[in-house]
Amino acid sequence: MAEMKRRHWNRRDDGGLTFTELGFGTAPVGNLYRAITDEEAAAVLDAAWQYGIRYFDTAPLYGLGVAERRVGRFLARKRREDFVLSTKVGRIMKVCRPEERTGIGKFFDTPSRREVFDYSYDGVMRAFEASFERTGLERCFDILFVHDLDVFTHGTREACDHHFAQFMSGGYQAMASLRDQGVVKAIGGGINEWEMCQTLAERGDFDLFLLAGRYTLLEQEALKSFLPMCEARKIGIVLGGPYNSGILATGPIAGAQYNYSDAPSEVLDKVRRIEQVCLKHNVALSDAALNFPFYHPAVVSVIPGGQTIDQVASNDRARNTPIPRELWEDLKSLGLIRVDAPVCEESSHGKC
Repeated sequence: MAEMKRRHWNRRDDGGLTFTELGFGTAPVGNLYRAITDEEAAAVLDAAWQYGIRYFDTAPLYGLGVAERRVGRFLARKRREDFVLSTKVGRIMKVCRPEERTGIGKFFDTPSRREVFDYSYDGVMRAFEASFERTGLERCFDILFVHDLDVFTHGTREACDHHFAQFMSGGYQAMASLRDQGVVKAIGGGINEWEMCQTLAERGDFDLFLLAGRYTLLEQEALKSFLPMCEARKIGIVLGGPYNSGILATGPIAGAQYNYSDAPSEVLDKVRRIEQVCLKHNVALSDAALNFPFYHPAVVSVIPGGQTIDQVASNDRARNTPIPRELWEDLKSLGLIRVDAPVCEESSHGKC
């Protein structure tokens, strides 16, 4: 069984949590983009465990409950003290007709359920209880994230502001109460936008943020203010979407995915230029992309996910691939990454 480097987070002097550098995002085992069997999902989760991964992140949205059930079934065979588990609140799953279910064309072979956003006190408590039941674990989650409280998900600033107000007046108190009671050790947000993460951090007492796709080899605008705030307040960052939904893994090919849609021309062009620098240094684009976020001192874990054993193996191999310092210097000199992005020995984490 492989050993993996770990990073300890302790903001409240209560022992904190210890994360493996690589975590596992479970949307793919919730039948994201294609259906897989329970047996295939179990094999992928077991591969992650064998490679040393001990942090697993899930959510009701992932397969409309499928991922939580599969993760719970797998982790039920493990000692509870050996892993860290997070899930998310903000959605209630309602029974519906098959043609009305959430995620048609995105999640496959799922229960007939439709999402109802509910960031109220009662909504958060109901979502938490439902997730607890789906996993079936006796002592369940270490971390609770409010999910998708952003414009990207809700479509307009007005809709997002409505849900934000509901959350801060209700759901936030529910999450804080669960933390105060010791039911969970940490609370935060699983968000697609760093600006909303910063707003939450300014308005409440949050421990961790799962920032999806917004601090990557392609995007570093979070360095403007949010990530320095996290360092100052000892807020940990779980970095989701290190490949920006796929393009940093596949490269700028036809149909490359960015933010779960076909990549626009300007993104394709920038990735093409980044890839050229990587090739100059004999480094795969995907290897550079996975390693880049680790250099920031606020990052406690990176969770690329995986739907096959080969993808899990590829992520492990990439994390253990040395990246020449000169590659990062070239990217900075060409304006392809921010000059203030921590890389190599400039940070207390990571390696070249």
